[in-house]
Amino acid sequence: MRGLLILSLICFVIAFHPRAEAKTELVLLNWGDYLEDSLIQDFEKICDCKFRQVYFETDDHRDALLLTNEGAEYDVIVTNGLKIEAYSRRGWLAEKPAQGLRNEKYIRPELADAFKGAKQYAVPYFWGTMGIGYRKDLVETPIISWKQLFNPADEMKGKIRLINSARDLLGAALKAQNHSLNTTDRAAIAEAKSLLMAVKPHVDDFVYISQDENSPLVTGETVAAITFSGDTLMIQEFNDNIEYVLPEEGGLIWIDHLAVSARSDNKALAWSFIDFLNEPANAARNAEYVYYATPNTGAEKLLPDSFLNHPVIYPSPDSLKNSEYYQALPPRIEKLYGETFLQIIN
Repeated sequence: MRGLLILSLICFVIAFHPRAEAKTELVLLNWGDYLEDSLIQDFEKICDCKFRQVYFETDDHRDALLLTNEGAEYDVIVTNGLKIEAYSRRGWLAEKPAQGLRNEKYIRPELADAFKGAKQYAVPYFWGTMGIGYRKDLVETPIISWKQLFNPADEMKGKIRLINSARDLLGAALKAQNHSLNTTDRAAIAEAKSLLMAVKPHVDDFVYISQDENSPLVTGETVAAITFSGDTLMIQEFNDNIEYVLPEEGGLIWIDHLAVSARSDNKALAWSFIDFLNEPANAARNAEYVYYATPNTGAEKLLPDSFLNHPVIYPSPDSLKNSEYYQALPPRIEKLYGETFLQIIN
């Protein structure tokens, strides 16, 4: 069966992308460490192509990279669901092939259609949450609340890492004060700013933590940080005192998607790559590597119970009850978030 599936993929690529003298290079705009290396190697061999990744650090950074050349330097783009509509309006995203993708049948419908434009332009990649990663051996009281991050105990002062993304940073502060992270209330945004300005003297840096053995959470340089669920589990491999919590006030639920750049010269190959990643065996391998929940039902059948029952990877409905997806904001409020963020970090 696997051989037949791979053969159909090869036929699709050859039919639409004839072999040239030089190998075609496929470029993926991606988060760091968000794709298993051996899958890249497999795809390069199957399609006789080269693969290169360009990394962004935040959603804002990805926006800036795409603005530089209207997405012309990339073939495949990893984007959160909220951005799909905005990117498609700008003409940055290619529509899916008319015949669809073979492995889309495995994608959970409720995740495929969670954001406007997603069914037309993108395929869900992973989903997860944003919360707090912390060193349980370096705090006297277990962290369960955003308030504990923004009103830090003495052992946390000077050892907090916050995130360099406007919506994520202000969203966390808004949740700490029991506001929606999609609020358009200027008074609530001002409250969030005040909370962040008050904690700023105790913040080591406004930068996302690395996910390797030198991560500040591993070394203890950082005691607590705003983190994403799977990233925290990845860092936990280097220090089992690292804990992840989705705060009791709730956090962010996000869905990342794979899309193809409208200015790509390799659209057929790009869609073939996305379909390749959604072959159930490949999607399962990738999920176990990144520690995130897969939207692929075929992959879930291949994953061990320990993965499917992990409360961080697949949080319970009850633990998610106060959490939210991002929604699009009016332009003036979006600008206010951006301006407020710059005032906080500068």
